[in-house]
Amino acid sequence: MANAYQYAKDNQDRFLDEYIHLLKIPTVSTQSQHADDVAEAANWLKEMMLDIGMDKAEVILMPEGRCPLVLGEWYGAGNDAKTLIIYCHYDVQPAILEDGWDTEPFEPTIKDGQLFCRGAVDSKLHVIANLKAIESWLVQDEKPNVNLKIVLEGEEESGSENIIAFLKAHPERLSADYALLCDGTILVPDLPSLTFGLRGITALEVHVKAAATDLHSGHWGGTIHNPLQALSEILTKLHDESGKIMVPGFYDDVIELTDKERELLAKIEPNMTDAWNDVAKAPQQYGEPGYNLSERIGARPTLEINGLLGGYTDEGMKTVLPEKAMAKISCRLAYNQDPDKIAQQIRDYIHEIAPPTVSVEVKLLQDGARAVRWDLESPAMQAGHAAYIHAWGNEPVYELVGATIPVLSEFTKVVDHVVKMGYGLKSGRAHGPNENIYLENFFNGIQASIKFIDQLGE
Repeated sequence: MANAYQYAKDNQDRFLDEYIHLLKIPTVSTQSQHADDVAEAANWLKEMMLDIGMDKAEVILMPEGRCPLVLGEWYGAGNDAKTLIIYCHYDVQPAILEDGWDTEPFEPTIKDGQLFCRGAVDSKLHVIANLKAIESWLVQDEKPNVNLKIVLEGEEESGSENIIAFLKAHPERLSADYALLCDGTILVPDLPSLTFGLRGITALEVHVKAAATDLHSGHWGGTIHNPLQALSEILTKLHDESGKIMVPGFYDDVIELTDKERELLAKIEPNMTDAWNDVAKAPQQYGEPGYNLSERIGARPTLEINGLLGGYTDEGMKTVLPEKAMAKISCRLAYNQDPDKIAQQIRDYIHEIAPPTVSVEVKLLQDGARAVRWDLESPAMQAGHAAYIHAWGNEPVYELVGATIPVLSEFTKVVDHVVKMGYGLKSGRAHGPNENIYLENFFNGIQASIKFIDQLGE
């Protein structure tokens, strides 16, 4: 069946225009001032689903959620056919020009074959690529041999409460034989990479308090354990000098890589190093001894200090002893680690090492998510392999991805076989300033999604 592939090529200009339209909507799920923008995008996506031929589409917001999901369904392959569900997310990270953008972050700008905009990689690329792949199938007389569902999440970047609540309440609505989780990146423009696992996550806040209020440092300095100092002392005890995490029991449940997995990751180490040098630009690598870059990113756990708050930081001096200080901490979790257990271990350790001169509270920020791994020989993985070969013309390499899709561990309860594919680049600066995508990869992604559906139908 070749017509769907040709249809997509013939309609590239229109597909790009629709991609740009979605990019212009600032769907920042973490900021309440953008709630109307997220709702606007959800309704626009619902109408697109109906326009391209889905049997039905709806915008769904659970009582536990903040930003809606959009669910489309097509059952034209018949009751005896298998079902594929495609997952993407349409919300994005915050972005302002002052973060270091060269152009307005929500004004798509095309230069030398690259499109710059927040969400270009993460993950509106995948939303439109898959909707246009489905359209390319459904306009043909010959339809897919698999039934299709597509779910577009509106708060992947901020906790996924809505979709997780929907999954728990209505698991049958998102159940399927196969799932394509379309998010993330490949290593370099002409070398696709197939993911066989992702890390999990847990996130905490550490609050340190001393006096009842801010105090004059001349009147009371030397008698109060400054909360900023106490917090810094606590944080410095979370790692040793090499980067190993010092929380007791932190590594107990980590399952080491197999020889086969290490062999697969060794093949991408040069590309990962190039990407690290291009994006990170740090003086040198840092991290847990005994593991290379690919293994640290994909298979080893982390404990990161994401933000600090306390005291006076405006212009000039204010000689004050701050009343309190706060740190935000997150952990990317290795396969087999329990996020609740890790959060409790961190909480216990911080209370153990905290000085008696301050009070400390450790708060869980959101429900955690477990890491996942997939069978390299599953039908979904084989279909992903074939899809990348078709679209890119090269055999894909395999990688473990260090990021997390919070809903993923819930998805695995209602889907038999899962594969994750990404069409952006690691150098595309997702979450950072000047996020970008090579337009060729956008068009390749549409072709890959068409082939994935085709392959599963066979």
